[in-house]
Amino acid sequence: MPAIGKRTSFGQGQLVALEPDLVLAVGTTVLGLLLQATRRVPIVFVEVTDPVGGGFVASLAAPGGNATGFTQFEYSMAKKWLELLKEISPRVTAGILRNPTITSGVGQFGAIQSVAPSLGAELRPIDVRDVNAIESGVAALAGISNGGLIVTAGGQQNLHRELIITLAARHKLPAVYPNRSFVTAGGLMSYGPNLLDLYRRAAGYVDRILKGEKPADLPVQTPTKFDLVINLKTAKALGLNVPPTMLSRADEMIE
Repeated sequence: MPAIGKRTSFGQGQLVALEPDLVLAVGTTVLGLLLQATRRVPIVFVEVTDPVGGGFVASLAAPGGNATGFTQFEYSMAKKWLELLKEISPRVTAGILRNPTITSGVGQFGAIQSVAPSLGAELRPIDVRDVNAIESGVAALAGISNGGLIVTAGGQQNLHRELIITLAARHKLPAVYPNRSFVTAGGLMSYGPNLLDLYRRAAGYVDRILKGEKPADLPVQTPTKFDLVINLKTAKALGLNVPPTMLSRADEMIE
């Protein structure tokens, strides 16, 4: 039977019951559910934030089970979010919208903390427990002179994407987001992995596994290509002048 992707009306158990040769899993939640359903069917995953912390693989170098693939982030890249925010707002106090209850949230915040002293930036964590916590945290940040927002990657942030973008616009806060979808929805700018590149690389793993290689022997890989996307319309609405050096580095500009 051919490989089957995650976009199907079947539940995970029903999908596994079809005995596919391989399953392509998109996202942490889908991967977790599939691994609950089977430890036998080969799985190639993409857009998973922390496969080791989630208990999906033994290690990046040696997955050791029936799943391997491509992570959505590598923690050190979170430093870039603060660098970009400082570049567009040099005296910024950065609010870090994060989920402190998951490994990826801790890892991303730790990476930002590690570079903050060298950039002379003050950080204020904002938890994403619920809507009220997001609204009150962003409002408090807006009361500080030169406040700015960094939105780390995570399911809660994606769930409340429209709210976060609306709050940033309402309070005139420059903000950096983890992926392009926030910018196309009206956010200021994003820096994150090129998803098309991840899927192309995942196709190579699918091919290798279908030809006989085992997921356990194929290392989990991190992104190698990242995109900077800037929404010029939003920058204008915020009264920001995007530095020419930043514009020259942008992979995409939305007008």
